[in-house]
This record gives sequence, C-alpha cells and structure tokens, in this order.
Amino acid sequence: DSLLQESRPWFAAAVAATAQTNAAQTFITNSATTLVMKFSCETVLTGHTGRVWNCSWHPAGNVLATCGEDKTIRLWSKEGSSWVCKTVLTEGHTRTVRTVSWSPCGKYLASASFDGTVAVWDNKSGQFECGASLEGHENEVKCVVWSPGGEYLATCSRDKSVWLWDVDYDDDEYMCASVLHSHGQDVKRVAWHHEKNILASASYDNTVKMYKEDSDDWVCVATLSSHTSTVWDIAWDRKMDGEGDRIASCSEDTTVKVWQSFLPGNKEGIATPGKEPAWKCVSTISGHHPRAVYSLDWGMAGLVTGGGDDAIRVFREEGDEWVCVHTEQDSHGMDVNCVVWNPKNTDMLASCSDDETCKIWTLGE
Repeated sequence: DSLLQESRPWFAAAVAATAQTNAAQTFITNSATTLVMKFSCETVLTGHTGRVWNCSWHPAGNVLATCGEDKTIRLWSKEGSSWVCKTVLTEGHTRTVRTVSWSPCGKYLASASFDGTVAVWDNKSGQFECGASLEGHENEVKCVVWSPGGEYLATCSRDKSVWLWDVDYDDDEYMCASVLHSHGQDVKRVAWHHEKNILASASYDNTVKMYKEDSDDWVCVATLSSHTSTVWDIAWDRKMDGEGDRIASCSEDTTVKVWQSFLPGNKEGIATPGKEPAWKCVSTISGHHPRAVYSLDWGMAGLVTGGGDDAIRVFREEGDEWVCVHTEQDSHGMDVNCVVWNPKNTDMLASCSDDETCKIWTLGE
C-alpha cells in the first residue's frame, strides 16, 4: 500500500509531461559489419519473479511498465540517477500478465493476461486501481493496444480472435465493437498504425493481417504471407515518407520482414484490390538470428530485435539494404521477450527476459 500511495506525485508529473519495390529482396549482411554504435546498460531492474514478458514506456518516456509470470505489473521511474519501482499492481489478474499498454493520454494502463481478461488501470483516486475488467475471450489474452486517438482498444487471444472495444472514459465502460475471426490459429500480437485507425495482427498461422473500419464494422482488408512459421511481433514504421506505409514483422523462422503498402495508381504499377492498398514484402533480413525473433520495435534509431539467442540487434537502412549496426550478445541470460524504444529519448531502449529482469539501455554513435 505504501508503494501505491507514492504513485500520485510522480505519476502526475508523467501525465503532465505527456500533455505538453516490386520484387522482394533478401539481404544477408556481413556479420562483421563495422560497429557504429556504443550500447551501454544503464540499469538492471529486478523484482519480478519468473519470466518478464513485456515492457511499455509511458508516452512521456519517464515511466516504464513491466509485467510477467508472477501475475504483477511494476511501474518504474527515475529518482535522481537511479530507476526504482514506484508501484506494484497485484490485484488485477490471476495468471501470467502477458502485455501492458499505456493509453495515448498517459492516464490509463491496460494489461492482458492468460486468465482470459484485460484490466484497465487508472490512478484517479491517487493510487493505481483496476477500474475495468474486460471479459469475452475464451482463453489466454496475448496482447492489448490502444488506438492512436485512444477511442479503441484492440485485444487478441489464443482463441484465434481479435476484438475491438469502444472506450468510454467518462463511465469507464468498454463495449465490444467487433470480433474478428480472420486468423486460423493463436493470435500473438496486435499493433495500431501510429496515426490512422488501421490495425495489424500477427499469428501462429504464419501471417499478418490488416483491418480497418468499414460502414460501422471492422473488416480484414489484407493478408501478408511470406513467413514460414509463427509471426511473433509486428511494428509500424514511424517515419515513412512518401506514398504508402511500412510495417516490420519477426518470426519463429528467424527472419525479419519489411512490408510496404502500394496505393491504387502507384507508380510501380502494382495491382491493388479495389480502393485498398496492396501489401508487398520488400525486404527480408536473414542470416543474423540463429533462433526465433520474438520482439521488434521500429524507432528513429532503427529496427531493434530480441529473441531466443539472448541477443539484441539494431538494424538500419542504408540505401536499399538493412545493415546490422550493433549486436549485443548475451544481453540477457535467457530469451529476450520484448524490446521497445523510448518514445521521447530515441536513443534509449528497454528490454525484458525470461531471466526475470528488465534492462534499460542507451545508444551512442
């Protein structure tokens, strides 16, 4: 309780800070690429017992939420030069907490659990409490994410479905807006476009699917097929210039793929289905990861990956190629489950692992 009661001043500060090509190409780049980055571990966050599955930065970049096998969520922030655990949330779930996600306004935190529920937390009372519990999935919920405007929550589950929820902040109500059964297997991840209400999902069925709203219902508008095994994670490009969007995916097949959308009338002459864009795999990054790639994030500093070889890698585009500019071998003692760039300090990265720890890293040229 004492930890929870501490949450008000530091979290208020965090919220205030928030207010203010035709053919696919495969690149196997030389593992001896000259390193152009310095990678340093700023801190190791300990406290979870069992696997730490996921971590999520507050939009202001000054609070990190972590969750794991111990059924808890921890909120960390900096005191002086040290990162400390400010709050432990223990009452929301009865099984493993798989993912956590901050709302765009920074006032709400959603968590997805193997107990089949999604909890939405807020600190309106001065300490964090579970203000809503979303039920509907038949079994483990693998991921929850907020839409860019905060008006929707998307969830996905081992029950092969993706759910869209309408958010009513005034009454803390979350109404199911759509249930999508487009995948043939367990859905591992969902990810919203950073500006548009376009949702992507990744699945055990080896595909990525795209959804958008059409006449008050959500529909699948594209299927991205190229991976040969489970797609574990997806991340949108935040700085795409020109026509079309890009998204990256990582897989049990040890590759990372970059996909681009081509709009109707595109100069490349790629046929499009009606008014919808056509999605094509434009790059496959292979030859770097000896084991499954479980997580990736796309930030200003590049594409970062983590996986079953305990390493973290950073890739950058150089012309038409993706080059591995840094490999941090043995970044953790076991599988790396999540890597995520800080939204404000673009050279800061958080990672978490089966080794029960979360780490915060800083990059330098």
